This record gives sequence, structure tokens and C-alpha cells, in this order.
Amino acid sequence: MVQSATELAEALARNAEAVCRYYLPNGRREGRYWMVGDVRNTPGRSMYVRLKGPDSGKGAAGKWTDAATAEHGDLLDIIRESCGLVDFKDIAEEARRFLSLPQPGSYTRAETRSAPAPTGSPEAARRLFAMAQPIAGTLAETYLRNRGISALHETEYLRFHPRCYYRPDEHSPTETWPALVAAVTDLEGRITGAHRTWLDPNGFSEATLGKAPIDTPRRAMGHLLGHAVRFGLPKDVMAAGEGIETMLSLRIVLPGMPMVAALSAAHLAAILFPASLHRLYIARDNDPAGDGAMETLIDRATESGIEAIPLMPRLGDFNEDLRQFGIDAVRDSVRSQITPDDVALFMSITGTAGREAERA
Repeated sequence: MVQSATELAEALARNAEAVCRYYLPNGRREGRYWMVGDVRNTPGRSMYVRLKGPDSGKGAAGKWTDAATAEHGDLLDIIRESCGLVDFKDIAEEARRFLSLPQPGSYTRAETRSAPAPTGSPEAARRLFAMAQPIAGTLAETYLRNRGISALHETEYLRFHPRCYYRPDEHSPTETWPALVAAVTDLEGRITGAHRTWLDPNGFSEATLGKAPIDTPRRAMGHLLGHAVRFGLPKDVMAAGEGIETMLSLRIVLPGMPMVAALSAAHLAAILFPASLHRLYIARDNDPAGDGAMETLIDRATESGIEAIPLMPRLGDFNEDLRQFGIDAVRDSVRSQITPDDVALFMSITGTAGREAERA
């Protein structure tokens, strides 16, 4: 039975081309090498993986070098980086799964490897986001459109990972699901965290709304307090709410208004305000947690000299309103709740954002 990291790396090397085709699909074979942009599966040609050679030593199969960064390693490193893994236990489980090898009951200290970043850290979040791809044409875009969201302008902080790892708890095996990955950023645009929404590869249903059939299809990592997923650059007016889908639903009827999704009621209450902000719309969720977040945020905004105006959905949140009542009903509801100046400024259907909203 293959036991150690070295033995796993050698077993993978004997199947080097198959490993590359699976974990680095943006590359291609050129002679004795697999060429790709980097170990995180970015398209390009600066990294090369040796496909033929001895099991170990100089010129061994499975060894790779990135000419642009001088990074190098073996196929276990490729699994780690392309899948966004940190713990060696997860890397070994994935390698054994790929090789159709039985999983051992435990891992010894001798098997551990250095990790690129601590589990759940901002650096781990940045690496996960870097490994994901733009949402256009992916299951993530399909998921959002099935939620009624078709105005997807200024969504560069949303990406898609086709094989994002999910573990129900520390004692359960790791699973693989496609995921919508959102970058959480500070006011300067630095990524401090990431949010994952695991998706059902079998498509949309009213029961799950397109989320994967797992216990916790949404999880966040990194430093979240005060930060948010951002759509557009905040100036003197912006809107803030809890969920990504909630804020993207509002963007359909307010295509030019900058918005942030804080990801939970507690984090919404704690968002940091841009220095230029004069008016804040609070897209609250219609539940007790939403009540508390709105009250706290109004108090904080008022103390900072910022006008705070609640936006109230008819149902649980604005995405539920959008799916149940349609765009026109949401537009009419929001129009009656924002200032006349902002109606004229942000509800215009001119420009790219407006055309997307109109098509929605």
C-alpha cells in the first residue's frame, strides 16, 4: 500500500500526463512536457511539467518548474495549489482518490508537508480566489441567472471554482463540489477573506435554489469583520446588505449604485464606512437578525454624520421579492423608498449597466 508522501508523489509521477490533464486543464502537452501558466492552472506557458523520466532524482517525471517565478515542486504540490488545499491530509486524500487507492485510517507526522498558508487565513482566501476563474459561461453564472439575477456588471470579485473542497466536519472525508467564490475586501480593495457558495452540478430546484445538497452550502474564511464583497466603487452613496444574491438583485433596479454584501447580519452591523460616504441605504433582511443589524448600522452611520435609509423587502429579502414578484415590482418598491435625487441618478437605464438591467 502507498503510505508516504514520497510514495504518493512517485505513484502520481507514473501517471503524470493524466494528472496534468485533470488538475491543469488550461495547459497542453508539448513533447515531453505539459505547459501551463502556473501551478494554479492559469493559462499560459511559463510553467512546464516533465511527463517522462525516472521515478525520482534528476529529470524525474512529475517535477515542474515555473520559469517566471522560479517556483518548483512535484505533482502533490500541483494538487495542493490547483485545489486550494492546505492540510497534507486533504492533499493525500485527493491524490489517493485520483489514483483509486484506499484511504488510510490516519496520517503520521512523517507524512506532513509545509503548507502555503494557515487554514482559513486571509492568505489562504487570496490563493483560493486566485485559483478560481471568471464566472462568465460557468455554473456560477447559471446559478445567479436561475436566481433571477442577470445584471452581472462589476462582478470581478465573483469567481467560479469547479472543484472546491468541502468537509462537513473535521472527522468527515473531504468532498468536491463546484462553488461560487466571492472575494471579501477592505476599503482599499485588498482581499481579506473569501466566501464560498457550493453549487449543485445537477442544476436548480426550488428546494435548494441551486445550492449543493450539503449541510452548510455557504462558508466564509479569512478576516471578515468590517469588510465585504463589493460591487462598484463606493463614493458618496452606497447600499449595504447581507447576502450576495440580495445585493445583486437590487443592482438590477439600481444598476449604477455601488453596493456591498457583508455576508451576515452581524457583519453588516460592523461594516466600515468609506470616508466619502454621505448616504447609506440598508437592504435589511426581514427577520429578527436583520432588525438588529439595521438598528445598529443606523446608529453607527448617524454618529458618523451619514444619512441612513432602510430598504424593506416585501418578503424575506430582495432576491425572494425578485423571484416571486418580478423586476417591475421590485423597481416600484425601491423607487418609493429612495430619495428623488437617487431615483434620477441610479435608476437610469442608460449605459451598459442600464442595458443589462433592462434585459434582465
